[in-house]
Amino acid sequence: MTVDPMLADDPLGEALHFLRVTGSFYCRSELTAPWGLAMPDWPDCLWFHIVTTGRLHLDVGSETRVLQAGDLALVPHGQGHALRSEPGAITPDVMGLEHEFRNRYAVLRHGGGGAATTLVCGAVRLDHPAVHHIVGVLPDVIHVEPSGGLQAEWMQSTLRLIAAEAASLRPGGEAVITRLSDILVIQTLRGWIETDPAAQRGWLGALRDRQIGRAISLVHRDPARDWTVAALANELAMSRSAFSARFTELVEEPAMHYVTRWRMQVARTWLAEDGATVSEVAGRLGYQSEAAFSRAFKRTVGMSPGAARRC
Repeated sequence: MTVDPMLADDPLGEALHFLRVTGSFYCRSELTAPWGLAMPDWPDCLWFHIVTTGRLHLDVGSETRVLQAGDLALVPHGQGHALRSEPGAITPDVMGLEHEFRNRYAVLRHGGGGAATTLVCGAVRLDHPAVHHIVGVLPDVIHVEPSGGLQAEWMQSTLRLIAAEAASLRPGGEAVITRLSDILVIQTLRGWIETDPAAQRGWLGALRDRQIGRAISLVHRDPARDWTVAALANELAMSRSAFSARFTELVEEPAMHYVTRWRMQVARTWLAEDGATVSEVAGRLGYQSEAAFSRAFKRTVGMSPGAARRC
């Protein structure tokens, strides 16, 4: 796992550095009131919705948000939700409506002929084992509205560019929209992590701790090393007891539980995405036998390495 040398003393920056959008699908929707869309439950994906013109109601669970032109909303956990022009509008399954497909990009036209709303929506996956920790602490909805500040200005400029591309449909516009959407998703996550009080606790908060953050980085960079509580404490010039207590307090699990869980997340990525064999992964993670690795993997992940490789 290659690490940017400039991030060596920045564990949080290192974790964010590895965020990559993969396995994405995008849709430009031209909607006229009354209209509604039910988005399916895709647990491994992060949904995003960018309003380029008009307004809409977003319903996620019992929560409703009103989105205006220039707003962006993320539904990080992929749960099913609804978009509609107004409260009470019927919401058919979006996957059952007729789309004009262009590779991973689609165009949807739907509605009753009234006031117009245009959207750029998508479902994306984020690559790298650190994503499991980041997404796990996110709220059900992240809503970005136009506001002051340099980051907000940058994001609004990007949103305006997406809106212009969606309106003009110039050659290559689909590629521009999808790439800018990916950047906005990553930037929105970074903005939430940097500003929301909830991101100061748990795993994200631990990354900001000078000693425990460094311990987490050491495990991330070299998961195959024969880590022990004593070895990690020694790297930080801490006593075993002080390190163990502080790690558990900040990360909310014991250090060696974290080491094992990180190894298995790395292993799952290698098995599913790199096409590595179970034996190869076991060796790369320092296990003396494939059987020992398989037992640890099933105990931690809840399935065999072979099943994970086929997912």
